[in-house]
This record gives sequence, structure tokens and C-alpha cells, in this order.
Amino acid sequence: MAVVFNNPRDLLGKEGTKLDASEWLTIEQDRIDAFGQVTGDLQWIHVDPERAKDGPFGATIAHGYLTLSLVNMFLPQMIDVRGFTAGVNVGIDKLRFLNPVVVGSRIRGTGEIISVEEVKGNAIQSVVRVTVEIEGKEKPACVVDTISRYFPE
Repeated sequence: MAVVFNNPRDLLGKEGTKLDASEWLTIEQDRIDAFGQVTGDLQWIHVDPERAKDGPFGATIAHGYLTLSLVNMFLPQMIDVRGFTAGVNVGIDKLRFLNPVVVGSRIRGTGEIISVEEVKGNAIQSVVRVTVEIEGKEKPACVVDTISRYFPE
């Protein structure tokens, strides 16, 4: 269940707040294939299950950027900021891919509010560190600091 903030200003002073985990998501080959088609990344390690059986991971793996893109799915399951007229994805910092996501793996996001500040235009900007966990693995798939800006009502 997402941690709810009724307005962006409620984020101020909440650095260090741990966010609830998102739902688990199984990474299927069709999702990997679709991502490869959309991005043009058709490297065999991602899209050729037969060849990947003899590769370094024994199966295909998700693209790192596919794993990163799923952070956008996980965030609203972890944090629910309300009471703003517009929200903007400003970018990311400190992205690291730490462990490949083998096809059939289940992943989820966990998070922590790293920083919150008021910025130009009376907006509130937050940095949330998202860790994408792989079920049954000690080392996560990736860790990324996401930057969001909220324009209060």
C-alpha cells in the first residue's frame, strides 16, 4: 500500500521515510521482446531464448533499461502524492545495474525518500531512491534515485 501525502508540502521533512514495497511483477519473455522491438535492442541475450540457454545466465535476461522503466510502474504503488496541479519527472541520479533479471524472475520496487526541497515556482522537488529487488536474490537488479517535481494547487 502506498504511503499517502495529501499535498506536496507534506513531503517536507520526510527524508529517511521508508516506502512500502510495490507488488511483485513477473518478467516474461513477451515483455522483454516487446521492449526490444520498441527500442531496437534485439541483442540475443535478451530475445533469443535458444541461444541464451548457452549464454552466461542460462536464459534470456531483461534489458537493464526495461528494468529501469518499470520503476515508473512501481513508484505509484509505493508513494501517493496528492493535491498538485502538475507533476513532472525531472530525471534520475546514481543509477546502477547490479544484477541481471533472468526471464521468469519476479521483481518489485522498494523505496526511501532521500531529499525534499522547495524549488522555483513554489514547487516541491523530491528524490526517492528506488531499489528493484529480485525475489530470492540478495543483490538487487538496480538502484536509482528518481527526481520528481510537484506543483501544488
